[in-house]
Amino acid sequence: MNTEDIKKAEEKYFINTFTRQPIVLDKGHGTVVYDIEGNKYLDFFAGIAVNNVGHTHPKVVNAIKKQAEKLIHISNIYYNKPTIELGEKLVKLSSFDKVFFANSGAEANEGAIKLALKYTGKNEIIATNNSFHGRTIATLTATGQDVYKKDFTKSLPQGFKHVPFGDIESIKNEITDNTAAILIEPIQGEGGVNIPPKGFFEELSKICEENNILLILDEVQTGLGRCGTMFAHELFDVKPDIMTLAKALGGGVPIGAILTTNEIATGFNPGDHGTTFGGGPLICAAASATLDAIVEEDLVENSKNMGDYFKNKLLNLKDKYDLITEVRGYGLMIGIELTQPCGEIVNDLREKGFLVNCTAGKVLRFLPPLIISEEEINQLIDALDEEFENLS
Repeated sequence: MNTEDIKKAEEKYFINTFTRQPIVLDKGHGTVVYDIEGNKYLDFFAGIAVNNVGHTHPKVVNAIKKQAEKLIHISNIYYNKPTIELGEKLVKLSSFDKVFFANSGAEANEGAIKLALKYTGKNEIIATNNSFHGRTIATLTATGQDVYKKDFTKSLPQGFKHVPFGDIESIKNEITDNTAAILIEPIQGEGGVNIPPKGFFEELSKICEENNILLILDEVQTGLGRCGTMFAHELFDVKPDIMTLAKALGGGVPIGAILTTNEIATGFNPGDHGTTFGGGPLICAAASATLDAIVEEDLVENSKNMGDYFKNKLLNLKDKYDLITEVRGYGLMIGIELTQPCGEIVNDLREKGFLVNCTAGKVLRFLPPLIISEEEINQLIDALDEEFENLS
């Protein structure tokens, strides 16, 4: 089948929920992917911050092969070694006490919400405008973007409040005796790579402690080296009560995680929460190999160094072109806000061999694998320079 055949087959057989780019990706290695026609692309999107260790990393591939020959699925009725090994690694890496494995970021956030409500016995959650927490009914309600939930408003659950991101006073005004938790991203991804004001998270942590409110940090996109630290909350010197992970954790296979303290973990008893596939041996073997790659190959440090390099190059472009209004981000989670919509720029860059993303209408978002090099960044900068020159 060629590209057109595949596009027609999808139109015929699939429910239409995605606006896809008009290429059929076939294989990849490291920072590069190829379509079925042999065209090469430098991937600066990494499957929406999933492929932090790059495409088909040998550690991950070998772990999947080895585990697939032994045991793929058994359900959570039985113990299995890869799941326990991953749990131990993740707890030690994060300094939390307990973990629960799910299948996705949305499921991890859903479970975190349930845990907070169950543990506290309260029924209100404060979230932020422009946030994104998932597409299940509860996480859709928590998401602070009407574009995702406008057709479901009448059916969404009660108990969720929204405040401007980074606005401490608005949070204070919404706190009641029924506030169980504040659910927030350290840096908003889908919302446009939005950065909190200086001192915000320190103040937020203090408010939560004073009011006996749980702080839930959604690190689904920001975690595991993406922002130049292992977890983005380290940038702001804050320790959440509950943290959620997904995306990069599996090295490309689907897994999510909820991490919390021993005390808060007592909110769940057997039967209160569960999953058929979450934390299965195959997925956990892949995730364990992914963590090993991130740690052993110093990818967090490379994320910081390459992120600083990339951001400085983008700031040079900002000085050159009025089209760019702001460059923001940490590590290799960077956005540049433009004066115009960026959809066509994404298309032009794809034609030149670069995969990037447009989010929040006017923000070009860059989420390359953490193994990206200066040379590869320079190639994209040259392409952006040419694109902005043409637009100017």
